[in-house]
Amino acid sequence: METTENGNAIFPKGEKAPADYFTGTAWVKILVPQDETGTYSIGDVVFEPGCRNNWHTHPAGQILLVTAGKGYYQEKGKPARLLTQGDVVVIPSGIVHWHGATRDSGFTHIAITNITKDGAVKWLERVTDEEYDRVHQTMDDDPPPEVKLTETAIHNHKMLFPHDVSKLKETDPELIEVFDNFAYDEVVSYGNLDTRTRMIVIVASTIACQALSEFTFMANGALNAGVTPVELKEIVYQAVPYVGIAKVLDFIHATNEILQRRGVALPLDGQTTTSRENRQEKGLLVQRSIFGDRIDKMYQEAPKDQLHIQQYLSANCFGDYITRKGLDLKTRELITYAMLISLGGVEAQVQGHIRGNVNVGNDKATLLGVTTQLLPYIGYPRTLNALQCLNEVIPD
Repeated sequence: METTENGNAIFPKGEKAPADYFTGTAWVKILVPQDETGTYSIGDVVFEPGCRNNWHTHPAGQILLVTAGKGYYQEKGKPARLLTQGDVVVIPSGIVHWHGATRDSGFTHIAITNITKDGAVKWLERVTDEEYDRVHQTMDDDPPPEVKLTETAIHNHKMLFPHDVSKLKETDPELIEVFDNFAYDEVVSYGNLDTRTRMIVIVASTIACQALSEFTFMANGALNAGVTPVELKEIVYQAVPYVGIAKVLDFIHATNEILQRRGVALPLDGQTTTSRENRQEKGLLVQRSIFGDRIDKMYQEAPKDQLHIQQYLSANCFGDYITRKGLDLKTRELITYAMLISLGGVEAQVQGHIRGNVNVGNDKATLLGVTTQLLPYIGYPRTLNALQCLNEVIPD
């Protein structure tokens, strides 16, 4: 029987692994055979000290859950990673890699393997003794430096990203300790924004910041926090008139990939409420509901050769986008504020939309909460500029 470090039995060792694909001795116990849909299988693999499998790939990826001992995981051309009990490895499709035990310790993991018409695994050449020895010689068999996170930071992070395994914890532990304790404890503890709203404005901010990797990460967290696919799409769509399609296009594609990986059928149900014939009229009504008679003044004061821009604002920015369903007007104004303070250099527009937020029911405390939650992602200069605008428009 396999045992943990506490000596508690978990699973039988199963059958000896085929020597063609393993160097040394390993044992495989199939816990869940290929299911009736033919999409995955689950097995428990026990490596004796020094054992490793061949280089190989998985056509549809694999997840490893380490349950005992010490082992290595290495992708082709990258440094190896030391694995210990409790570690999780998410292996992307088609990545050439190997895994196995360290020289002085057994190693056990549960393997969740996706299956396609091309099978579950493609075996390649053996991991040579030289390759294995190089890892053993260069790898510190002690666990990576401990990242000391507060219980609140750990809870908030796991709630949003339950399956995340940060590589930066190994390469940049000091940075992760500082950032996660700040962003997921200190900052989150300020104000009264609910988690869903907080994630909505952070996602909007990452688009304005052109932070595609962070957007992908946060968009998944937002969906985990209850933001719906329609709401996520509407955040991205609303970025188009404020950030520009040239900067938003990659985020549209990323959103589609995120939703499709989650099994969401595209396109989503339509959310438009206007037509070519009434978009300017309805957009103008929304503008007035947000900004009051200031809109009529802007029309009156616009030079004749620039009047078309005001008309575009009404028909396109507000008529085509802000009138859409999927998000209420208060949320849309918060999104706009989040994008504008993240862009930087648009303080006049920030001030205008602070007034607009107040007019639709978002008070100074709410806007200060949004600004605070965005601080870890936009930095202090843009945060301080936002505070200056906020204090000028809504003085205490």
